[in-house]
Amino acid sequence: MTHVKEDGVQTRPQTDRRLRLITIVATFGGLLFGYDTGVVNGALPYMKADLGLSAFTEGLVTSSLLLGAALGAVCTGRLADRRGRRRMILLLAVVFLVGTIGCSVAPDTAVLVGCRFVLGLAVGGASVAVPTYLAEVSPAQRRGRLVTQNELMIVSGQLLAFSCNAVIGNLFGETGGVWRWMLVIATLPAVALWLGMLAMPESPRWLASKQRFGDALEVLRQIRPAGRAEAELAEVRELAARDEEAKRGGWADLTAPWLRRLVCIGIGIAIVQQITGVNSIMYYGTQILTDAGFSADAALTANIANGVISVAATFVGIYLLGKKNRRPMLLTGQVGTTSALLLIGVFSLLLPEGIGRAFVILALTVTFLAFQQGAISPVTWLMLSEIFPLRMRGFGFGVCALVLWLTNFAVGLLFPVLVDAIHISGTFFIFVALGVLAITFVARYVPETRGRSLEKLERELHARLS
Repeated sequence: MTHVKEDGVQTRPQTDRRLRLITIVATFGGLLFGYDTGVVNGALPYMKADLGLSAFTEGLVTSSLLLGAALGAVCTGRLADRRGRRRMILLLAVVFLVGTIGCSVAPDTAVLVGCRFVLGLAVGGASVAVPTYLAEVSPAQRRGRLVTQNELMIVSGQLLAFSCNAVIGNLFGETGGVWRWMLVIATLPAVALWLGMLAMPESPRWLASKQRFGDALEVLRQIRPAGRAEAELAEVRELAARDEEAKRGGWADLTAPWLRRLVCIGIGIAIVQQITGVNSIMYYGTQILTDAGFSADAALTANIANGVISVAATFVGIYLLGKKNRRPMLLTGQVGTTSALLLIGVFSLLLPEGIGRAFVILALTVTFLAFQQGAISPVTWLMLSEIFPLRMRGFGFGVCALVLWLTNFAVGLLFPVLVDAIHISGTFFIFVALGVLAITFVARYVPETRGRSLEKLERELHARLS
């Protein structure tokens, strides 16, 4: 039995179910990404009390994961090319499990920082391996929707972390070591990811790249309608040949001035996404709300609103990507986030400490995240996947991802140090100044990419930047 789905493509119910199952299982990597980056938000105040963290070591505990993620993102692509996407995700599930257990039982700050770095290797690896795997198992007409489900799982993981933190903090907040229970919950999706991926197939595109065309056809028959698998295998053979050409891109290509400028634009887009200060809110939101006037328990609960708006805004952002041009979305997001940060800084100075100021700051952080997750974040990842020519797409994206994670690391490390030195209002004014620079950069240098084939876009960028 067949039925007609989107774009007039016929699918069988069993192949459709199989593809949905693959998507759900693989995106547990995105859920772990979100949970492990978000859980520190509520756990950090309890770590600070138990381990005696200073402002610097507080930033180090948070940012050590991000430094590991930068290394994990760089290494995973090469390893996945050699060993396979599925095998790489299985390995990442083990690293998630080992890193989580290590963090949960860490006896002191040094061990905690080391285990957070290990956990970061898995987070960075998942940021590369999971979208790649999903893109390669998805049919062309559904690729965008299936791949962006990973972004939804990331913000859903952060919401889950905020919710678990609130429940555990409110129930057992006075118990020593309560932060360990917040962290250890991540072992459950790690085990689920490993067990689930054991039953999932390898990427047919990776199999074809290794000349295993029979295995690739067998996988395609599991996830494509009758008659489509054979036709797609011919396309996969061609794509495998093109990928071999793409792998030749590297530093030598930067001798071309237009490619150097293009990589600089990509790096700028990556930095722009991070210097909004979004991760100061995702990592330190509970402390920001406590400083604004909430009690510790109330701040944990109120922080859930940040997770809820992130999930809702991501849905909106995915919808808008199909309707609106990328560049105006990015500019709108930058103006919105910069304005919200300016108001946070102003009201932190002008309003007296208390519940009134607390709710104003909460409303502004929610507004900030609506612009960030609804415009800036989805446009960033999409544009970075579009702007580079085929020959250096993997290389260019990898360089930009490395810079993005390192910028994220700098924000995570320096935020508590800056708050300790110049208070939260002064820290947000720094983000406002950076936001003005980001708006100028986007308006002047970032190209429009919507509505163009990748080949046409390559020709346009070559002509514009030469």
